[in-house]
Amino acid sequence: MNRYSGWRYLLIAIVIVVGGLYALPNLYGEDPAIQISSSRDEVLDTRFVERVERQLKQAGLAANSMVLNERGLLMRFENEDSQLTAKDILSDHLGSNFIVALNLAPATPEWLRSLGASPMYLGLDLRGGVHFLMEVDTDAAVAQAYERFVSDYRSQLREEKIRYLAIEHYEHKGRAGVMVKLRKAEDREKAREVLRLAYNELEFDDIDKEGAFFLFTTMKNSAISEAEVMAVQQNITTLRNRVNELGVAEPVIQRQGENRIVVQLPGVQDTARAKEILGATATLEFRMVSDKGNVERAVAGRPIPGAKLYYERNGAPVLLRNRVMLTGDHVIDASSGMESDTGSPAVFITLDGKGATIFSDVTRENVGKLMAVVFIEVKSETRKINGEKVKVKRTVEEVISVARIREPLGKRFQISGLDGTKEARDLALLLRAGALAAPIEIVEERTVGPSLGQDNIDQGFMSVVLGFAMVLLFMAFWYRGFGLFANLALALNLVLIVALLSMLQATLTLPGIAGIVLTVGIAVDANVLIFERIREELRAGTAIQAAIDSGYNKAFSTIADANITTLIAAVVLFGFGTGPIKGFAITLSIGILTSMFTAIIVTRAAANLTYGGRKTNKLSI
Repeated sequence: MNRYSGWRYLLIAIVIVVGGLYALPNLYGEDPAIQISSSRDEVLDTRFVERVERQLKQAGLAANSMVLNERGLLMRFENEDSQLTAKDILSDHLGSNFIVALNLAPATPEWLRSLGASPMYLGLDLRGGVHFLMEVDTDAAVAQAYERFVSDYRSQLREEKIRYLAIEHYEHKGRAGVMVKLRKAEDREKAREVLRLAYNELEFDDIDKEGAFFLFTTMKNSAISEAEVMAVQQNITTLRNRVNELGVAEPVIQRQGENRIVVQLPGVQDTARAKEILGATATLEFRMVSDKGNVERAVAGRPIPGAKLYYERNGAPVLLRNRVMLTGDHVIDASSGMESDTGSPAVFITLDGKGATIFSDVTRENVGKLMAVVFIEVKSETRKINGEKVKVKRTVEEVISVARIREPLGKRFQISGLDGTKEARDLALLLRAGALAAPIEIVEERTVGPSLGQDNIDQGFMSVVLGFAMVLLFMAFWYRGFGLFANLALALNLVLIVALLSMLQATLTLPGIAGIVLTVGIAVDANVLIFERIREELRAGTAIQAAIDSGYNKAFSTIADANITTLIAAVVLFGFGTGPIKGFAITLSIGILTSMFTAIIVTRAAANLTYGGRKTNKLSI
């Protein structure tokens, strides 16, 4: 009685060793580091490492270590001052072909890293960084969908040789849509059939006025909802790409509500740069310069059919065709550099297959004519209107380049006319990451400094230590020897929680620490039930060995019921909660599972080793 077979002790020993190994990396902290990766498929090899090393040596700096991995070159430094200085030097030296990002790298020894042991991630409230709550302008997404319909309608009706007078974005009876103006009722019938076959998400309405026949098309409610959802999802994807370009480790990017996105960037030190890149809505449009119409007439406010007035950066007006040749959606790669002829900043663009085909066809048809590149950015400003602060969005559209097409352009080409190398780098980054499907606005911004994050860690650690110490003292005083068994199990429980969080690469936040503190408090509940049952058996006159066995066996069902109900609550919290609540639920769930193992199996093993198979007249309980 009260004996374990050898394999059970072996299992406990393996769990203790593995748990200790995978919890160990959390004791080593982090080093200030720089991560260098290529933005133009540049090769990062030993010669590149030597080049970087020489550049740092010339500036009187030295990295503690340089390691090439799948993400690029990781360089560790002694302190943050050296890290920031090295970042500025390398950014200027390497130029736009490489991304130089600040980072915090775990200081885990190589022998532990070779075993796959890594420290757990720390959340924004512990590590410091920046938190953004962004709102997607879903109305603009729907408006953009209608603008695409305008262009598509023109192509469809031309292919079917159906004559129309005008196609424009229009509002009718309080609903936005696209209005097609035709000369004859027969043309309207043909147009409706063509468009109905091509677009099943549309509703059609006939309008007769001013001697003309109008066909008003609007999206169904389900299609509008789908467009809004797709805009949010595409923006999340784009933001993830932009965060990758910034080189941020362990970012949190998730949807909140119908049209909001939460972005958390732990460890980010350049918050202004992060805000600038994430919130930017820049994209490009390529349009042909209109050779019909008078620019002076357009400047005077008189509309020009089939054309729209734009301005170059020097203020010169230019008349462009309404039809968009190509948008930034077809850009798959972009990099900044210097134009070979003039030495001015330029962006070198690579298109996808569809974009390359469209661009090649259009430029072949327009050799010798002028093409313009339009830079579009949506800006949000806060203005005082009638004494109240109101957020106003405005779209800035300016022509950054007008050039004559000398020959058909294909998959790769370049654009110039940019205001300096910084704008060229930023535009290349935004085009690589993709244009936002709809404008976004930062409605909430919080920055947590590294010192505040460290204070949170210190206070959280102190709360765990105090709770742990008080439980240890109580158990040792009230249950004597068996209390020491419980204390041993409780210490192992903490190690296993940290080890599992590290193995799962879960993110520890302040609510997560609260979950650990709660686990420390409730982890000994199982032992209290077991020990009190043993006491009852002893008071009833049961033999010592039988009392131990009965205490563990008869208390098990009660322990299981209590822990399973708590685990169900934790799972529900994880399923329905947001970020901080999920962090609490994860640590609580892990703590429940590990406490079941340590409180029942480990303490039973300790009791068996101490009392099992021996004659004893008294238990230290």
